Amino acid sequence: MIKGGTGGGNTITGLKYEAKVDLGTFLNRQKDYRVNDSYVYYQGNLIARLFKKYGLYKYLKECGVDWKKHLSKRLLPDNCIYVIVNNTMFILEVKHQQTTGSVDEKLQTCDFKKKQYTKLLSELNYKVEFCYILDDWFKKDEYKDVRDYIISVGCKYYYNYIPLYELGLPVPTPEE
Repeated sequence: MIKGGTGGGNTITGLKYEAKVDLGTFLNRQKDYRVNDSYVYYQGNLIARLFKKYGLYKYLKECGVDWKKHLSKRLLPDNCIYVIVNNTMFILEVKHQQTTGSVDEKLQTCDFKKKQYTKLLSELNYKVEFCYILDDWFKKDEYKDVRDYIISVGCKYYYNYIPLYELGLPVPTPEE
């Protein structure tokens, strides 16, 4: 783990992640994990729930939360994972880039989005964390100011990596 909230796929606290893979599919491929519908199990124990885009709003409705009382416009997350043991909803936005473009500016919206998600989930009394999963494009020096900003506003980023330990999820032991 690199100081400041960034990480890499070579640590033992998480797993290498490809942006094109769905989070549920990714977890289902890990040892001792099973995902059934939006429920995440580890060694048979329920540990988390997964949500994408409109799935988050379906869940809120099930919980009796009217999103319109909190936000003027819906935010549609790439991935959300509610980790039961730490009562935290992690918003995971996956950003992939091959040329300069609009993603450059989207990275600067994390503070606003985290505050919006915090308002949205306030009735459920969930803690909210906002994380980017970035590809190697964003390791360039020209993104240093943006990376520093992400950390300065209490958000996090990781490169090609899902920080299972940081999310409060079990890290599977390597297959022998």
